[in-house]
Amino acid sequence: METLLWLCNWSTLVVCAALKLPQISAVLGARSSRGISLPSLLLELAGFLVFLRYQCYYEYPLLTYLEFPILIAQDLILLLCVFHFNGDVRRAVPYIIICVSAWFILTLQQWILDLAMNLCTFISAASKFAQLQYLWKSRDSGAMSALTWTLASYTCAARIMTTLMTTNDLTILTRFVIMLALNIWITATILHYRKTNIKSE
Repeated sequence: METLLWLCNWSTLVVCAALKLPQISAVLGARSSRGISLPSLLLELAGFLVFLRYQCYYEYPLLTYLEFPILIAQDLILLLCVFHFNGDVRRAVPYIIICVSAWFILTLQQWILDLAMNLCTFISAASKFAQLQYLWKSRDSGAMSALTWTLASYTCAARIMTTLMTTNDLTILTRFVIMLALNIWITATILHYRKTNIKSE
């Protein structure tokens, strides 16, 4: 069990260190944020922030959440890329200020953090549904990276294992199960529209 826990923790960290890099690379290569839903990205960022704050507050083992600062940094870079290719990087500033403020507000009272964590699964699921809706509406995966979403699916599966072996926190476990299903769905949707676009060309 210890070896499996070690493998899940460290493989998740390694994968997350590069998780958004294919997406960032695709956006930079295309010089466009086409296919990326800004609401999805913002909701994902909010979900990561709440989740990280919850884990820190309750002093869960560091290796069970160490990837979240990395994911937040990568999402911020992606956010800046989206605003850059949409014409105005300065529009990202209010969102970054809100994220920094939320970090401190979440722990003013324990009930605020607990409520936010319970809502975190809905927030994160909403981010995935926003991305799915964007893909369905545009019928174009654009600069979306299937590799990024496949890696995200793996990290959710690994975190299901680590949660079961360490904290057994039902709120966290539920979140990872739902995120795993939605990440797989997004990956399949990206691949579907990529094949559809190739056939039409």
